Amino acid sequence: MDKLIEQFSLGLFFWQLILFVGLVLLLKKFAWGPILKSVGEREEGIKDALDEAENARKEMQNLNADNARILKEARAERDLLLKEAREMKDGIIADAKNEAQAQANKVIEQAQATILAEKNAAISDLKNQVAELSISIAEKVIQGELADKNKQEKLVQDLLKEVTIS
Repeated sequence: MDKLIEQFSLGLFFWQLILFVGLVLLLKKFAWGPILKSVGEREEGIKDALDEAENARKEMQNLNADNARILKEARAERDLLLKEAREMKDGIIADAKNEAQAQANKVIEQAQATILAEKNAAISDLKNQVAELSISIAEKVIQGELADKNKQEKLVQDLLKEVTIS
């Protein structure tokens, strides 16, 4: 009986071993393959997602660097435009001052010329009036002097003395 049990156990063990190997082969063919395949696909998917996340992070860094560069360039251009605008404003103000000074100088020169012309005209007019007044006075003096014969002779002699002296 022991032998029979031993043979039965051996047979049972053999059949269990065959069933186990068959089950492993069946599982390998139908279960392990698809399970390992899906695990591999999942692993690839996770790896791809991580790679895409890393690429996206790098792209974001590049975009941030580009944004910083563009912002810096825009600020530099703005500063340059402001500087040019200030220079242009200063130039326009300087030109306006120079033009205003030139206009003021021109007006002053015209006023001085007008004043000089009026002064010369006034002096000329004054000379004419003095000359007329002198002639008028001389006429009256001469008329008064020539009325008396002695005075006429004395005047002629005085004039002759002056002529010879000069």
